[in-house]
Amino acid sequence: MQHQIRFSIEKETKNTVRYQEESGGKPPVIGTLYVQKWALGVDVPSVLSLTISTDPPPPDQ
Repeated sequence: MQHQIRFSIEKETKNTVRYQEESGGKPPVIGTLYVQKWALGVDVPSVLSLTISTDPPPPDQ
């Protein structure tokens, strides 16, 4: 299973950027996402995309 989730910037603090999930009327998968500024680089993006994927269970041996 795989989820592609988009987040829009909501607020910046001194060291963190808070993003809100764009859920499109559906219940949010994550909701609010906090990202440290050092991980985003100099130009903080206004939109983030996150992919969540789950591995299939291992086959029975």
